[in-house]
Amino acid sequence: MSKHLEFHGGTVGALAPFFVFLGGVVWLAMAGAPDERGFWPILLAALTVGLILARDRERYGVAVVSSIGQPIVALMVLAWLIAGVLGALLSESGLIQSLVWLAQRVGAGAPSYVAASFLACALISTSTGTSFGTLLVAGPLLYSAGGALGAHPAILMGAILGGATFGDSISPVSDTTIASAGSQHTDISGTVRSRLKYVLPAGAIALICSMVLAGSGEARVVPVVAAAAGSPRAIIMLIVPAIVVGMLIRKRTLLEGLLAGVVLTVAIGLMLGLIEPARLFYIDREAYGARGLLIDGMGRGVGVSIFTLLLMGLVGSLQESGVIERMARSVRPDPSSAWRSEVWIVSVVSVAVLLTTHSVVALLAVGPLTRDIGERAGLHPYRRANLLDLTVCTYPFLLPYFLPTIIASTVTAGAAEFGMPRLSPMDIGVFNTYAWTLVVTIVVVIVTGYGRRRG
Repeated sequence: MSKHLEFHGGTVGALAPFFVFLGGVVWLAMAGAPDERGFWPILLAALTVGLILARDRERYGVAVVSSIGQPIVALMVLAWLIAGVLGALLSESGLIQSLVWLAQRVGAGAPSYVAASFLACALISTSTGTSFGTLLVAGPLLYSAGGALGAHPAILMGAILGGATFGDSISPVSDTTIASAGSQHTDISGTVRSRLKYVLPAGAIALICSMVLAGSGEARVVPVVAAAAGSPRAIIMLIVPAIVVGMLIRKRTLLEGLLAGVVLTVAIGLMLGLIEPARLFYIDREAYGARGLLIDGMGRGVGVSIFTLLLMGLVGSLQESGVIERMARSVRPDPSSAWRSEVWIVSVVSVAVLLTTHSVVALLAVGPLTRDIGERAGLHPYRRANLLDLTVCTYPFLLPYFLPTIIASTVTAGAAEFGMPRLSPMDIGVFNTYAWTLVVTIVVVIVTGYGRRRG
């Protein structure tokens, strides 16, 4: 049996399913379709093309199912569903109205609120190491409350996503930090310290850009709706996201934190009369079905959950083909040129993350080659790890077919009652000022050689 799964047409055949997916994503984005459910038939079509082109269809099916069945995929699906319940319960409790009241009491306008949202998410994501967890816990609250403060929807959500991106790029417990440092056989603490000179200026510039955009005359002001009238009644519910974040900082799992948040929200909400017991779960006999906040909340996570399952299946078939390793090995830079080696590192990990749509998978796929090329060019291990990590923290937070932008779009789905629209992944990625600043940073540090000697 061949080491890798083979396709009719060779490399082109192996990449064909991905191009079907990418073409469908571009079409949906141009058509203005914001719902991740639109990706379902596109992914099914891509998987079908892969099955037709695979030389060994049984092995293709095993690769797809095995990738879908990974524990990390199951954990993500559970997290999406439970986070939807937590968001629905916190919204029902009146916490968003209380956030509006608090922001109005301190005199926060749109620019300052956008800046505060960026900083809050940057702090949470740096502490916890998870951009996904940051978006799921803080995103719904911050985005919904922004309506009554006149914040432009896309600019605000871009800032929230930007803050989540910041932590993913610098946190010592981030999966990308661990994978990038580990792939270059270097220590995490030293890598993080060496990365500060890149991410801190980028973060400051991104924060300023978000504030300028939020305060510009071009910003569209969202009308204040009656549902967003300020009230301090549910301010105590802030304890719930605080506890969830605290559990994540203490290295508890995202699933454990979210479940604890749901239980706490129900307990406090019922005890203080913020949530009606009958609203949690009831039987609608006329519609022959069950209804309630618990079911509605899980429904919020269905779209992104099915998208995740189908996407991971597509990624699994691509990994099994070995096409990324072959492409990386086919083009090697001149090891005597440091800057050319750096361009190669950034280029090859860019291709890997664009094809796999998964940062850690991309890092692990090209890590050994990067280490080999970098050592020959005399590049410090910190430098190699930093280039890898900064690169994979750009595309997934900008382009509309990656999980971070899809999740950010899902976060906006339940904010209509507060005057905030559902946004598409593309709308949000465009305003992620931190990820765009990282793109510029990568170009500048390679061209100028800034930080090359010590990483």
